[in-house]
Amino acid sequence: MKIGVIGLGLIGGSMAKAIKQKTEHMVFGWDQSESVRYSARLAEGVHDILEDGDPSGCDLVIIALYPSATVDYVNKFASNFKKGAMVVDCAGVKREVCQPLEAVAKDNGFIFCGAHPMAGIERSGFTYSTSALFEGATMILTPYTGTDIAPMNELSLFFKSLGFAKMQVATDAEHDQMIAYTSQLAHVVSSAYIKSELSPKFKGFSAGSFHDMTRVAKLNETMWTELFLDNNDFLANEIDDLIARLQEYSKAIRGKDSEKLKSMLKEGKEKRLAIDEVKEFE
Repeated sequence: MKIGVIGLGLIGGSMAKAIKQKTEHMVFGWDQSESVRYSARLAEGVHDILEDGDPSGCDLVIIALYPSATVDYVNKFASNFKKGAMVVDCAGVKREVCQPLEAVAKDNGFIFCGAHPMAGIERSGFTYSTSALFEGATMILTPYTGTDIAPMNELSLFFKSLGFAKMQVATDAEHDQMIAYTSQLAHVVSSAYIKSELSPKFKGFSAGSFHDMTRVAKLNETMWTELFLDNNDFLANEIDDLIARLQEYSKAIRGKDSEKLKSMLKEGKEKRLAIDEVKEFE
């Protein structure tokens, strides 16, 4: 199978390396940066480079670009995709990508499926990409209603060959709502938390919790700004709900209401313990 990977940053570069090292498929990459294309060749992360990013002849195209750039790319090359080819994006939001491309895929005879690899690190770029990035990770797929199950099964088997341990299927809206809570909210909270005037004085006063809370503040602000604004409704709701819950904690603490505070803390502990019982990959 001839596979094209568009965008050779952390995710795309890791996809290309995993395909090359773990499968028998031929992988061809593209990145708008000439230096990245050169690095991909030098590191033997791809078999070759797609000329001008043209996906012609590829059986599978994996797009690892920002949401708006993904839509632009598919629209630009819509008529070049091989008939019956599978086109998959890896953007962190799905509605802004999947909805405008449904008709494009149908009109041009290729299959489009949204996907989101639940893997990453605090650094970005091809330099930090690795074929092991997806080991044990979950891949979320957001196929359109009515999509033939056969290519979805093939796609699932392909991703498992790269190291993914589980496939999760959702609608684009279900994905965006859950990701607002499980991922985006954590990045917002971490970014806000580290802005305390006390943060520069942390040395000698911190243990694991400080580092856990601030880890994801080391984000790519350009990418996350686009992801946050593309998912502004679900994310703003999660932020507002969290603020309301925090206000309840603040009220109990300021009022020295020990019974209320103990009850709230117990409830939080019990919810976390319940999560411990969930076996992710059973």
